[in-house]
Amino acid sequence: MMPVSPPPPRIPSLNALRAFEAAARLGGFARAADELGVTPGAVAAQIKSLEEDVGAALFARNSRGVQLTSIGQRSLRAFVEAFDLLGGAVRDLRQDAAPGKVHIAALPALAQLWLAPRLPLLRQNMPGVDVSVTALETPPNLKRVPFDICLFYGDDTQSGNVWTQSDELLPVCAPELAEMLTHPRDLKSTVCLTDVSWETDWTLWAAKAMPGDAFVPNGPSYSLYAVAVEEALNGAGVLMAHRSLVERHLRSGRLVAPFTQSVPLSQRISMWIQPGTRRPEVIENVIDNLTKVLR
Repeated sequence: MMPVSPPPPRIPSLNALRAFEAAARLGGFARAADELGVTPGAVAAQIKSLEEDVGAALFARNSRGVQLTSIGQRSLRAFVEAFDLLGGAVRDLRQDAAPGKVHIAALPALAQLWLAPRLPLLRQNMPGVDVSVTALETPPNLKRVPFDICLFYGDDTQSGNVWTQSDELLPVCAPELAEMLTHPRDLKSTVCLTDVSWETDWTLWAAKAMPGDAFVPNGPSYSLYAVAVEEALNGAGVLMAHRSLVERHLRSGRLVAPFTQSVPLSQRISMWIQPGTRRPEVIENVIDNLTKVLR
């Protein structure tokens, strides 16, 4: 008799499972698409394929969006844990394969103006370590992506925090322009430079420096903070600065603070890691070198 060897049941596509987990955890196809770097249509197609594969609806669709069915809800926790474990396994694999490589995810402004000036000292003190930097607008989920260190503005409640530094707002400009400013009210007739991601900074500072005075900054806006800083250095106007990002220019005298009033930021510059790294000494030494005060 011929042995019976039926094919094993087919496992659903990993991409389809990943799309379902992301959409279920984040509460929608569009958010899942942002995290996965695909289109909402691609997420919807993957989930439809998965539903056909398992023979049950995982989401209820309506005019307001999507909502998990009871079957989808019951399976969510297991899939979240599974993909967390998969992300950790990939991170461990990369760390074991390249113990001298460290990958930092950072807010663009912090990457360009806070982190970059510190990299030469890091290379000098840790010649065997290769540091890569990726600029991101929002912090990544370290359970899913193989970054070693995150550098963003945050608060003390951030899980995995290993270092924080306070920061403050203050107007800065080229020395020649500062000579023309004697009172914060002078800013009403001065070109003011604004970063679009932090456009409320002027309002926060003006509320303290000019209470009761309806101040609206007049001047260009920039989507890259480093460009706004460069324009302040060029004498184009007064920039509402984060002190930590312009500190070296203040020390050199290329930028000055025309007024004494500063306002503490509610968020702090924060570095955090995913607990359980296989290279605690390497990561600790990198952070220690990055947080040394620049002279």
